Amino acid sequence: MPGKFVLTKTESGAYRFSLVSTTGQVIATSENYSTKGAAQNGIDSVRDHATDAVVDDQTGRDLLL
Repeated sequence: MPGKFVLTKTESGAYRFSLVSTTGQVIATSENYSTKGAAQNGIDSVRDHATDAVVDDQTGRDLLL
């Protein structure tokens, strides 16, 4: 079973989504969206762009001391 997007509504009425692994661990959480449709667009955007995303490691080199 693949991971899933979980769409929720906050107490203040905003919408947000989380990407949840098959083990139930939250991998990522979105910003708040004012409408459910906007949150769904955010999910669609992650789906569209994450499949070909590269890792841009900006942590620098680990130094051995």
